[in-house]
Amino acid sequence: MPRKNTGSDYALVRGLTRGLDLLRAINVQEGGRSSLGQLADVTGLHRTTVRRLLETLIAEGYVRRSDSDDSYCLALRVRSLAEGFRDDDWISGIVAPALSELLQAVVWPSDLTTPQGAHLVIRESTHRFSPLSFHRAMVGQTMPMLLTAAGRAFLAACPDDQREEILQLVRAGDDDQARLAADERFVHNVLGRTREQGYGSNDGEWTSQRKVGAIALPIMLNGRPLGAINIVYLNRMVTPREAERRYLPALQRAVSRIEEKLAEQQGLR
Repeated sequence: MPRKNTGSDYALVRGLTRGLDLLRAINVQEGGRSSLGQLADVTGLHRTTVRRLLETLIAEGYVRRSDSDDSYCLALRVRSLAEGFRDDDWISGIVAPALSELLQAVVWPSDLTTPQGAHLVIRESTHRFSPLSFHRAMVGQTMPMLLTAAGRAFLAACPDDQREEILQLVRAGDDDQARLAADERFVHNVLGRTREQGYGSNDGEWTSQRKVGAIALPIMLNGRPLGAINIVYLNRMVTPREAERRYLPALQRAVSRIEEKLAEQQGLR
């Protein structure tokens, strides 16, 4: 791949640039997985060179190889490369490790979401690292408040004034959730069920994600929700009752750990 002239008197380290090319190539492949041959084609490197670079990246924890089909994908350590580029230290320092542990416990992917107007935005995710994920790059994607487990968990935990401000923004939209937000009975029932359950849930109600089910809990600090964390699964494989029984305890532990560390960080404990 061609390189820009940096104006430096020093020669580029070819091994480093090739390794970075390889990481970028894996990152953009469909499904986040690549064969040795695909990576050689994309990067223009000899297969032996690609193999040697991959073995180095595996040894350093940035790439992992699947035992089932000998494909390659990024490993969790690549997240550490971006930790200095976070706008919120609590996400990289507290939430990301907790999501990693949650992934090890439940295998299904999870997202951290925070409010942004009438929607939630995904700030951190383990989709790329979950073998059961059906999406790739999720960070930066938006989710509706009223149709998702994370949104319902967040709204149910909001103080009345905060929740009403959000619902006003939702009603001002022109999408499905705007029409639902105008239905006071629907909103009352959804929030009442969420509080009764003790967690947010959805089972295919999100129109563009009919195959998806999820459970979620809010992250609380000083009596207000900062965001919400979900566990996402295919609803043809997991029923809501099974999700509650099998995954909710691990989600509760992850959220409790995050809340404890946030409180410690702010000197509240």
